[in-house]
Amino acid sequence: MVQTVLYRVRGPFKSKRKERSVLDDSKIVALYLRRSEEAIEQTAEKYGSRLRALSYRIVEDSQTAEECENDTYMEAWSAIPPHEPRAHLFAFLARITRHLSLNCCRDRSRLKRSAYLCELSTELEQCIPSSDDVQRRIDGLALGEELNRFLGALSEEKRNIFVRRYWFLDSVPAISERFAISESKVKTVLFRCRERLRKQLETEGYTL
Repeated sequence: MVQTVLYRVRGPFKSKRKERSVLDDSKIVALYLRRSEEAIEQTAEKYGSRLRALSYRIVEDSQTAEECENDTYMEAWSAIPPHEPRAHLFAFLARITRHLSLNCCRDRSRLKRSAYLCELSTELEQCIPSSDDVQRRIDGLALGEELNRFLGALSEEKRNIFVRRYWFLDSVPAISERFAISESKVKTVLFRCRERLRKQLETEGYTL
C-alpha cells in the first residue's frame, strides 16, 4: 500500500509542491532504470531526511549536508544502471552519502570532525589489518565476507551498536540515548566487539 505525502524537491532540481505517492524501493529503482526524473523525486521524498541526517553527523554543517544529499541523487542516477539495488536501496544511497561527506571533511579541513574521525579510526586500528589508510580499509571490509560474517554472528543489540558507531559515526552518548542504555555499556560492547573482530581476523590469517 502506498502512502500519500506532500512533496517538494530541493537543491539543484526544479522546485515544486504536489501530492505524490511514496513507492517501494524496487519501483524506485525501476524508475532509475527507465531514466525517469521521478526516481530522484521519489528518492528525496522517501530517504532525503535520513541521508541529510547521516551527512550532518559527519560534516556538522546544514548547508554542506544538503549539498551531499543532492550529490547523492546525482551519483545514484549515474550508478543505476548498471547497479540495481532493489533490495537495499537505502544502504546503497547511504554508502554514497557517507563517502561524499567524508570527502567534504577532508577537502575543507574540518579539524574538529577530522579529530573525531581519527578517534574512530584509532579504535578500529586495534582490529583492522594495517593501520595505514584505515578509512580505505574500513570501506573495503564493509562489503567483505569476513565483516559480514562477524556482524551476522553478533546479537541484534551488539550489531546495532557496532554499526551505529562505525558506519553511521554516532557518538557514544548518541548511541546510549538511542538504545536507552548507559554510556559505559556502549563502550564495553564496542570494546568486546572490536576484540572479537580482531581475534576473528587473526584466525583467518590477517596480520594486525
